[in-house]
Amino acid sequence: MNSTGNFRITAAVVASALFMQNMDGTIVATALPAMARDLGVDPVHLSSAITAYLVALTVFIPASGWVADRFGARRVFMWAIATFTLASIACAAATSLPELIAARIAQGLGGAMMVPVGRLILFRGVKREELLQATTWLTMPALIGPLLGPPLGGFLTDALSWRSIFWVNVPVGVAGLVLTWRLLPPSRPEAPAPPDVRGMLLVGGSLTLFMIGIESAGRGVLPDALPWVCAAAGVLLFGVAVRHCLRVENPAVDFALLSIPTFHAATIAGSLFRAGAGALPFLVPLTLQAGFGYSASASGLVTFASALGSFCMRPMTALALRRFSVRTVLCAGSVSFAVVLAICSTMSQAWPASAIFVLLLIGGLSRSLSFATMGALAFADVPRQKLAAATSFQGTAQQLMKAVGVTVAAGTIQVTMLMSGNAHAERWQLACAFLVTALIVIASWPMFARLSQDAGAGISASGRKPASHTEAR
Repeated sequence: MNSTGNFRITAAVVASALFMQNMDGTIVATALPAMARDLGVDPVHLSSAITAYLVALTVFIPASGWVADRFGARRVFMWAIATFTLASIACAAATSLPELIAARIAQGLGGAMMVPVGRLILFRGVKREELLQATTWLTMPALIGPLLGPPLGGFLTDALSWRSIFWVNVPVGVAGLVLTWRLLPPSRPEAPAPPDVRGMLLVGGSLTLFMIGIESAGRGVLPDALPWVCAAAGVLLFGVAVRHCLRVENPAVDFALLSIPTFHAATIAGSLFRAGAGALPFLVPLTLQAGFGYSASASGLVTFASALGSFCMRPMTALALRRFSVRTVLCAGSVSFAVVLAICSTMSQAWPASAIFVLLLIGGLSRSLSFATMGALAFADVPRQKLAAATSFQGTAQQLMKAVGVTVAAGTIQVTMLMSGNAHAERWQLACAFLVTALIVIASWPMFARLSQDAGAGISASGRKPASHTEAR
C-alpha cells in the first residue's frame, strides 16, 4: 500500500465519497430559500437542516475508528456510502421540516463513517513525506463537488425542484460503491479494545445538547429559557466527557493527542478557521437571494467562485510550502480569509456580480491553502498506532465547528432581528453575521503564530526540512 500508484488509486476512490459529501453541502446551501418557500418556513430557520446533518456527523464520528477496526475499514466504508445515498433519497421525499431534519440526521450517520474511515484507509498506507501529496490527491477530485454544487444546485432548483438536488447523490453513491468494491483490497477486521461506550454517550450527548440550545435560541420552538439550559448543560456535560476520556485507557475521544503541538494547532486553531469556512456557504447564498433578489441559478454561478479558488489553489500548496514555513502559510491564510469575510459584510446590490465573484475567488484561494496545510499538519507527528483515534478526533472537531459556524451566523441574524423587531432579515443584519464570522476566524491567528518555525517540516517530499536534516532524504 506504500507504493505511489496504490495510494493514488486509494485516494481517488475515497475522493468519490468526499465529492458526494462536499457537493451535497454546497447544493443544499444554494437551494435553502426555495426549500423554505416550499416547506413554509423562514430561510434563516432552515439552517437547522444544515446543522442537524453536521451535528449527526459530530456525534457519530468518535465511533468511526473503532467500528472500522472491528468490522474492517472497506466494509464500513461501503455501508456508509449506501446509508448516505439512501438518506439522500429520503431528503428528496421530505414534505416538512421535521422530516427533512430526520433524513439529514440519517445522512450524517452515513457521512460520519464515510469520510473519516476513507481517510483512515488512505493515511494508513502512506509515509510522512507523502502526506501532502496524498492529501492533495484526496482533495482535488473531492473539490469538484463544491465546484459543481452551487451552479448545479441553482440550475436544478430553478429548472426542476429543490428535491432534485438530493437525487444527484444517487449515481455518485452507486459509482463509489462499485469503485470501492473493485479497486480497494479488503481490510482485515482487527480486535480493538472494547469501545468506550460511556465516553461516546457523554461526548455525543454534550454536543447534541449544546447544538440544540444554540440552534433553537430565540426561535420560539422551545420555551424561552430551555435553549440556554440545554446549551449550559451541554457545556457542563462536555467537561465531564473530557475528564472521563483523560482517565480511561481507550477513550472515545483521545484528548491526549492535543499534547502533540502540530495536532493541537491543526485541531484547535483549525477549528476556529473551519467555523468561518462553514458559515460562508450559508451566508453568501442567503445574502444574494434573500438580500439582493438573485435567482438560485444566478446565485450559484456567483458562489461557485469560492470552490473554483479552492480547486485552483490545491496544486500550488506544495509550492507555497517550499517557499514558506507552515506557520507563515497558516498565519497568512487566517488573516486573509478574515479580511475577505469582513469585506463580504460591505456587499450591496450596487456591487456588480463580477466583483462578488472575484472576492469569493480570493476567499477560496486562501481557504484552500490553509485547509490543505492543516490537513497534512494534523497527522505529521501522530504515531501510527494513534492514527484511527486522530482521524476520529479531527473529523469530530471539523464537523462540529462547521455546525457552530452556521449556527453562530444564523443566531447572529436571529438576535439582530429580535432586537430590531423585523420579521425578515435585512442587509445590515446579514453584514453583522459576516463580521462575527470574521472575528472567529482571526482568533485562530495567535495559535498558528505560536507554532515553531520548523513545525510540520517534512510533510511534503518537496517541502522544507528541519534545520538539522536539510539534506535530501
